[in-house]
Amino acid sequence: MNTDEKQIELRNKIMLGLDKAYEKLIEFKKYKKTELVVMKDGKIVKIKPE
Repeated sequence: MNTDEKQIELRNKIMLGLDKAYEKLIEFKKYKKTELVVMKDGKIVKIKPE
């Protein structure tokens, strides 16, 4: 396995971890019934998770 393949594999693992963390965050926000704060078009926006 060369360096490029290792970097691609590492990137894929990181992306899967971020996806899982995002799903857990949404689940937690739904459980606590709190808003999710994100930046959209350069502005801070509060969203209710559904």
